[in-house]
Amino acid sequence: MSIRSFEQHTPHIHSTVYVDDTALVIGDVEIGEDSSVWPMSVIRGDIQRIRIGARTSIQDGAVIHVTHDSRFCPGGQPTLIGNDVTVGHKVILHACTIEDYCLIGMGSIVMDKAVVRSRVTIGAGSVVPPGKVLESGFLYVGSPVKQVRPLNERELEFLEYSAQNYRRLRERHLQMTGALILTGDAAAPSSEPPPPAPRSRKRRSAPPKRG
Repeated sequence: MSIRSFEQHTPHIHSTVYVDDTALVIGDVEIGEDSSVWPMSVIRGDIQRIRIGARTSIQDGAVIHVTHDSRFCPGGQPTLIGNDVTVGHKVILHACTIEDYCLIGMGSIVMDKAVVRSRVTIGAGSVVPPGKVLESGFLYVGSPVKQVRPLNERELEFLEYSAQNYRRLRERHLQMTGALILTGDAAAPSSEPPPPAPRSRKRRSAPPKRG
């Protein structure tokens, strides 16, 4: 994995978090327990802070960034992600807030100062415009995103299931990583030369008997 400090800020990642070797985490970033960061994702907290809660998955190719302090955005704008959130493949979250138990569909974009309230599903490929607030308990789809309908009981249950599913998958990857390390250590070649192979002993034939 690549975890980098930026100026005075170093990422704080709970010991139970799985971060893939190909992911990149930079700067003022905190990630809570049992969360996971999957291949090729980037979490860049160089010019503002990023906070990710517990049991949240940041899936393959996702990009999480922030907005810097300027006269256009005094103080800058962080990205805040709650607990039990599923951030789908290739999602972009930029200086926004995602509350607990949300599912952000694959390829979606959530822009500056948008707020996604708890227990929301955003359909794949959707775009949440800057400053928009998504009401809790609904499905949103489109570009720009529109409220479609309330989530049914099964869909609300799935939000919790998704978070727990990635929590379990995180455990499997951590176990595999540990197994690979042990295997590598056990299989490491010795620095000492191997002992010489024993010489084969030739069997002498008995002399012929004289009559």
